[in-house]
Amino acid sequence: MADVPDLAGLLAQVRRIELRTGRLVSSLAAGAYRSAFKGAGLEFDEVREYAVGDDVRTIDWNVTARAGRPHVKVFREERELTIMVLADTSGSMRFGAIPGVSPRTKLALAAEAAAVVAITALKNRDRIGLVRFSGRTEVHLPPRRGRGHALRLVREVLAVPAAWAPTGLAHALDELVLVAKRRTVCFLISDFLFPDGEERRRFTERLARAARRHDVVGLRVCDPAETTLPGAGSWLVRAPVAVVDPESGAERVLPAGRSARAAYAAAWAGARQDAERLFRAAGCDLVDLDTTGSAATAIQRFFRDRRRRLR
Repeated sequence: MADVPDLAGLLAQVRRIELRTGRLVSSLAAGAYRSAFKGAGLEFDEVREYAVGDDVRTIDWNVTARAGRPHVKVFREERELTIMVLADTSGSMRFGAIPGVSPRTKLALAAEAAAVVAITALKNRDRIGLVRFSGRTEVHLPPRRGRGHALRLVREVLAVPAAWAPTGLAHALDELVLVAKRRTVCFLISDFLFPDGEERRRFTERLARAARRHDVVGLRVCDPAETTLPGAGSWLVRAPVAVVDPESGAERVLPAGRSARAAYAAAWAGARQDAERLFRAAGCDLVDLDTTGSAATAIQRFFRDRRRRLR
């Protein structure tokens, strides 16, 4: 695993991401983002006397009792959104930057995705916060406005010490429920690679619970080298493949042959389909990002598609 870049190198990397994403996050995208999450929250405005046609569920019974006539609470859409980025920085997110296959790691792509969300929120004067997590919460930045805060958010995603670190997606959603006291738009950035069993069950429960209160959007990062075992089209197809689990450090040798490659590809596709089913069941969107493509383009396309769906 690569070491964390020095401070000067890190700041230069953050600046490059800001310039690249800033050019791509146009006013059109910002408008699409705003309308894509229209109605994300309501705040109390006033109390007025009941009129025919008002929803009886909005009656303010305390004011009604004092006044002797029915009064209702009036709410208005919040002028600002609260955005939370939940960024997975576990060991598997360091995969990528393979010569001839992918230009960057999944972690670098996650940082670009975080920058797209942060800069779009900045243009709309929305507050944005961060939970950086692996198997536990590594960093928590409460929601704030401002360019400096947005760039710090990107820096925190990139500045991850090299370590064998597991994924705690259920923990991240527990943290969201704990720190988000108001309705929040949450972008959960991860590769969503977690083992079957207890962790999957916990994530399923936490995602459904978080989605009841918050607007949760999954941003799934992927590298093309993950989709198949190495060696296709060469003698390596017959050689066993030694792999290391980036989240535990455990080593394993996978068998050679076309059947083993087919089994791996089927397991990979099945894991992706499983994540899609979980998000669909919870009523949440899942957006695919690829290390060979632009996070900004994919996220802007999602904003536009979602805006059309909500019309």
